Amino acid sequence: MISFLLSIALLLLGYFVYGRFIDKHFGSTSKRITPAKRLADGVDYKEMSPFKIFIIQFLNIAGLGPIFGAILGAFYGPASYIWIVIGCIFMGAVHDYFSGMMSIRQDGKSIPDIIGKYLGKVSKKLMLLLSVFLLLAVGASFVTGPAGLIESLTRIDKSIWLFIIFAYYILATLLPIDKIIGNIYPYMGGFLLFMALGIAIAMIVKSAQGDIHMIELNLGNIKNFHFDSENNILIPMMFIVISCGAISGFHSTQSPLMARCMGDEKYGRPVFYGAMITEGIVALIWATAAMAFFNGPEGLNAAALNGEFGAPGEVNAAIIVNRICSSWLGKIGAIIAIIGVVVCPLSSGDTAFRSLRLIISDTFKISQKKIMNRVWVALPIFVIAFLLCTLNFSTIWKFVGICNQILASMILWTGAAYLTRIHKNHFYLSIPATFITFICICYLLIAPHNVGGLALDHTLSYTISITMAVINFIAFLIINRQIPGINQNKKRKTLK
Repeated sequence: MISFLLSIALLLLGYFVYGRFIDKHFGSTSKRITPAKRLADGVDYKEMSPFKIFIIQFLNIAGLGPIFGAILGAFYGPASYIWIVIGCIFMGAVHDYFSGMMSIRQDGKSIPDIIGKYLGKVSKKLMLLLSVFLLLAVGASFVTGPAGLIESLTRIDKSIWLFIIFAYYILATLLPIDKIIGNIYPYMGGFLLFMALGIAIAMIVKSAQGDIHMIELNLGNIKNFHFDSENNILIPMMFIVISCGAISGFHSTQSPLMARCMGDEKYGRPVFYGAMITEGIVALIWATAAMAFFNGPEGLNAAALNGEFGAPGEVNAAIIVNRICSSWLGKIGAIIAIIGVVVCPLSSGDTAFRSLRLIISDTFKISQKKIMNRVWVALPIFVIAFLLCTLNFSTIWKFVGICNQILASMILWTGAAYLTRIHKNHFYLSIPATFITFICICYLLIAPHNVGGLALDHTLSYTISITMAVINFIAFLIINRQIPGINQNKKRKTLK
């Protein structure tokens, strides 16, 4: 229990200490007029209260990510604590903060445009492709997943639920952001937090009573507990599996949505940095619960091998959520689990499509004030998404994880480049960017073929990954004239 409570305390401390430092280092100020006020259109640029913005941002980036991802990460053991805490404070929250605040400073622009400004046109095109792929995959999967679950509960044909969910997504994508998302999300956010809090309290009480054992983090158990450790290597696989609880590139596609609704830059820290810390706490709760419920990571992995979560060796995280909620929270918990697994994905699916509409409209410079402009931009998006829902795109989904973290690394490099432009210390972003770059390259080299890797020798993969990450860091320093004596005489432009 000590490790769990200490980790929660560190996450909160990270928000109040490092979050405040990052906010000051960025230079947020109430003196600037935000896009929500200056470019108000009543559709996407719509000022909302700080509380609503926080809740919407939290649900945009959360959904089932910090639940399912954290549970899958728990199979690796207590090492997941280290990644969630350190990753969330120094990488994920910083990533989310900069993606949101840079968007505010650039008229609420979408991330591809921001990356294009600081990393060049090639990076912008790559980011555009990654964003479109990621958002379509997330949006489509968060149609088929909930539809299938509701079908199993109601016995009503899945195709009917597909049309109902699509209808909701279309409305949420086209209508002004305060009409559906702004009104529904506070309740959905409260539900997700209530769900996590209930599990946390039940877990602490049961641990105090001696009914369960909450494993402590120590040097002896920082190892790979995964039942298939040969194909699920601790470094880098765990860092890809646990994304939403530590750092996730998907979040950067969502932050500009709230950047267009923020009335004062002073809310940047609680909204962007704070929402990520909150997600980290939710992820920590579920990772701990998964291990504690099955008497440690050994028991959790043994249950998977025994076929308790599907076929032997397969893991359906929804089954684990249902078992934990039903056992610890009774009948109410069973209802909570069902609602959570069905409703939470919807909160990421609708904003995934909305974000994609904005990215496309920004790319082609199409005003979104008129409803028909929104319709014409959204129409091809939903046609493609509907076609994906009729196919088995499980192979494509396997590339979502690595695509997500490549995107995250690009945002960190963009933030570092931004800081060099305004003559500030870039290491707070360039060092995390170098680490995530290493993780991404290592994954592509070392991961099995069936999840998009080359399955190379471990030592060779680590050597190449570290070398390429360091070269990338040095190249960044040279390009941005951060090495003394290199291009120091050339005049650097300063942001307005």
